[in-house]
Amino acid sequence: MTATEEPDVTPRPPYVLLTIAGAIGLVAAFVLTVDKFTLLQDKIDGVESTFSCDFSAFVSCGGVMDSDQAAAFGFPNSLLGIVGFAVVTALGVLFWTGAHVKGWVWAGLQAGALFGIGFVTWLQFQSIYRIELLCPYCMVVWAVMIPLFVGITAYSLRRFHPDSGLARFVSNWTVLIVALWYVAVASAIWFQFG
Repeated sequence: MTATEEPDVTPRPPYVLLTIAGAIGLVAAFVLTVDKFTLLQDKIDGVESTFSCDFSAFVSCGGVMDSDQAAAFGFPNSLLGIVGFAVVTALGVLFWTGAHVKGWVWAGLQAGALFGIGFVTWLQFQSIYRIELLCPYCMVVWAVMIPLFVGITAYSLRRFHPDSGLARFVSNWTVLIVALWYVAVASAIWFQFG
């Protein structure tokens, strides 16, 4: 770097988080999609479905997948997960290589993360309080969506509003925010199912 060049002060994207959480979410969404198609085929064939994640009266993938909420937009929710987590994983790998992308790409990722966490929060509420069943693969998606949203938001704030108090707060307390969010979800599950 010459004396006239300015150093690049743009923070590095959370590429490890994007890659690993995206890949975990992608696998969970893929398994849910395969199981949903199996459930639909079994209904056509008149066969009762059983899944490896049907553990008890309160933990049942099949029961959750058979609910109306499992196809909130008229198709299996897990298809959204496949698309969304594939994009997140691909961007994580891209950022891992040190590639720079346009600001609109990151804005799109932030918008997707905001939609994703909103949808996951709605699904958590539906699963815990309306369907009253827990799906282990769905809970894996919940578990990766929370740090993804917080990590993406922390980076966005550092990148686009680095001097704001909110950017400092979210960046400095990212792990605590994620931990408290996990505690809130676990508490809701505990108080509902005991």
